[in-house]
Amino acid sequence: MSRYRLFDRTQIRLLPVAQRGHQLRAADVLPLARPEQPYTAPGWDELLKAIIHARRSERPVVLMMGGHPIKLGLSRFLIDLVRRGWITHVAGNGSVLIHDFELALLGGTSEDVPRWIAHGQFGLWTETSRLNDVIRQGARQGEGLGEAVGRTVLEERFPHRELSLAAACYQAGVPLTCHVSVGSDIIHAHANCCGEALGRTSYTDFLIFAHTVQQLEGGVYLNLGTAVTGPEVFLKALSMARNVAHQQGETIRRFTTAVFDLVPLPPRYAEGPPGKDHPMYYYRPWKTLLVRTVQDGGRSYYFCGDHRQTVPSLWFALTHQMAQSLPAAG
Repeated sequence: MSRYRLFDRTQIRLLPVAQRGHQLRAADVLPLARPEQPYTAPGWDELLKAIIHARRSERPVVLMMGGHPIKLGLSRFLIDLVRRGWITHVAGNGSVLIHDFELALLGGTSEDVPRWIAHGQFGLWTETSRLNDVIRQGARQGEGLGEAVGRTVLEERFPHRELSLAAACYQAGVPLTCHVSVGSDIIHAHANCCGEALGRTSYTDFLIFAHTVQQLEGGVYLNLGTAVTGPEVFLKALSMARNVAHQQGETIRRFTTAVFDLVPLPPRYAEGPPGKDHPMYYYRPWKTLLVRTVQDGGRSYYFCGDHRQTVPSLWFALTHQMAQSLPAAG
């Protein structure tokens, strides 16, 4: 028992999400369509070739993402890439599953944070707390967090399950792993949040992710808008995988990383970030994903642009322009 006093979560009042509203509704989710202005940048074609080569060689293509692509209405593009076999593992932080869960269950997600934090009501919504019950059940069944959510969305036939990335991954047998930072997600404030279940399911997901990274030789790692969780989780999993590979006389070093973000980097980013006296040294995607993890034989690419342009462009290139490049599933 801790010597310190704990916050009493039972005093918190949850309100119906109908009072909150949604900043993204199911009707706002973008349809699958060719982007009006296809994205292009140095290294774009090389990345496409790396993805094609990885899938032809039955090597993984891992997508690590934050919650923003879902909030931008891009779920259908990611779901289709999973279903077609271009993406073999999806990973994300806690917000990915929260927005995915809300969208599938409620037909909307995302709230007006400045409005609700002023009232002490940010994130404190009754329907969203159901996710904590799903996590408890997943822990009892030995599932990963993403796995438990995907299964639940399908089994309970959520009204908008066709928009759920977790459900699509579960249906396709593709891992969706959720890498949670305790205290960073709205459901952690709810009285029915079980820290043990949260930790167990998320750690199971981490070990699933690390197993995928063990197969990454010849594969591709895509980092979509996650500046902390993605680089840090990948770095630890890669060290674990390389440790075991080294003992077996093997290597994991020839793979491709690609970062999609809005932070402008210099053209010669592969030479490394500036020194520790510069703020950009601490931008983890640069030093971790574009330099350190590929310095022994891999390749890296950086694509600066709005996800609403880069993601549909990636989808269109792989599913239409290069549709015959991937062997049929099964």
